[in-house]
Amino acid sequence: MNPSDYQNWLIYRGADIVADGQPGQLTRDATELVFTNTNAPAVTDEDIQVLAYGLDCSFEQMSAVSIVESGGSGYDSQGRPKILYERHKFHGFTSGKWSVCSYSNPQSGGYSESSWDKLCAGLCKDVDSAFKSCSWGKFQVMGYWFPNLGYNSVLEMAYATVLTEAAHYDLFAGYIKMANLQSALHQVSTDPEDCRAFAKGYNGPAYEDYDYHIKIANEMIRLS
Repeated sequence: MNPSDYQNWLIYRGADIVADGQPGQLTRDATELVFTNTNAPAVTDEDIQVLAYGLDCSFEQMSAVSIVESGGSGYDSQGRPKILYERHKFHGFTSGKWSVCSYSNPQSGGYSESSWDKLCAGLCKDVDSAFKSCSWGKFQVMGYWFPNLGYNSVLEMAYATVLTEAAHYDLFAGYIKMANLQSALHQVSTDPEDCRAFAKGYNGPAYEDYDYHIKIANEMIRLS
């Protein structure tokens, strides 16, 4: 997406800017405004049940893994979806054209800096690469997975997380399918041993360090 198209996208969603193709501070401010929603509807049990049906698992299995694997609320204190900007991803997507700076660096890091500040700075250089360089929402799904998750663009995927909490769960369910974790999800039970495959597949080989398999089993017990 070129800068003018992105500015027009913001204008369509209420931003008071001019699509001049020269994004700067006004475009950054408009981005944060458009991506803020302090009244996003919360996910419902019905939403989770629909996702569980699509994954051919139980409501309890879907609920247990989503509770354990979420990062708490999907929104920050200002009502923006939680993101984590990965500057090394932007560097890679743009062949280091703007490195080295806060939003583009061959090395990962800079996590103490505002991810929204880096996203807004990066999108003024390359819209798609900036949005692809963030993990989005309650389950921190990377933007670059958008085509695997059924979205036509990374911007469409990112904006979905602004509108409803259910969209965060859609991303989670889509990632489970993409990562071929459905079989592991079907095994989840009140026995931690049955939860190992999902915990390892989702969190990596260090899952035992954080007792993810035990936490999932405990949630299954609580929900039973």
